[in-house]
Amino acid sequence: MSAGERLSDALYGLGWSTVKKLPEPVAVRLGQAIADLAWRQRGKGVQRLESNYARVLPGAGPERLRELSRAGMRSYLRYWMESFRLPAWSRERVKSGFDPKDLHFLTDGLAAGKGVVLALPHMANYDLAGAWVTTALETPFTTVAERLKPETLYDRFVAYREGLGMEVLPHSGGSAFGTLARRLRDGGLVCLVADRDLSASGVEVEFFGEKTRMPAGPALLAQQTGALLLPVTLWYDGSPVMQGRVHPPVEVPESGTRAEKTSVMTQTLADAFAGGIAEHPEDWHMLQRLWLADLDPAKGPS
Repeated sequence: MSAGERLSDALYGLGWSTVKKLPEPVAVRLGQAIADLAWRQRGKGVQRLESNYARVLPGAGPERLRELSRAGMRSYLRYWMESFRLPAWSRERVKSGFDPKDLHFLTDGLAAGKGVVLALPHMANYDLAGAWVTTALETPFTTVAERLKPETLYDRFVAYREGLGMEVLPHSGGSAFGTLARRLRDGGLVCLVADRDLSASGVEVEFFGEKTRMPAGPALLAQQTGALLLPVTLWYDGSPVMQGRVHPPVEVPESGTRAEKTSVMTQTLADAFAGGIAEHPEDWHMLQRLWLADLDPAKGPS
């Protein structure tokens, strides 16, 4: 393990052991202070966040993008402060911390017994949404996590999410898809963050007027198992309660090859994500390259 990896692991460990003990108002102020400091330093993550927001709001000038990136960093640090504190939250605090709209799409889908895939972008706090599902709905679910380095850091994230009631599978290794399919055929729930392709073999979609790739997994799972595919978007509204919306089901096209159906369904997902992000751009925490023009220097600016 490198010195940098050891430092990352130690810092996350400190966060989970220390921040969760702070009074909530203190944790909120600490998160905002860290966010503002990172924003003023204008590191690569903040610059990339502004570049991504420029795609969402193409008419925004530099001042507007700076304001938006500051709000975005505060939202991002709220996610981290909440996540560090979630293991110490009471069941009632978890239940009162999230207010999803159009929940009937999810509850009706689960009641039908054919399984449900929830697909989300990197918005607000999807860990809190997951904890709410396992607590308020008393519904366990399975998800997939990127295998982080060092391995000890990945283990911390897995233990944290399993402590919230989730079954966590590693993204790499090749066996995750089969396990997810089995859970769905048993009528279970699968939740996947699906706005950024980690495999470089995802489905090309149009997203805010430019090409990017998104994972094929949600659409393929829905086709293969007959499960319902539901987009979900999340946001903060300035209150302690996170907001969210379950969008209408993504239908499987009646005709076309498997690849063609997957392309159509993934584009529908991308459109639902784009709608939610456009309404609440500051709560989209995309500090990485996303669009193909950024991933391939030959196609545009890096």
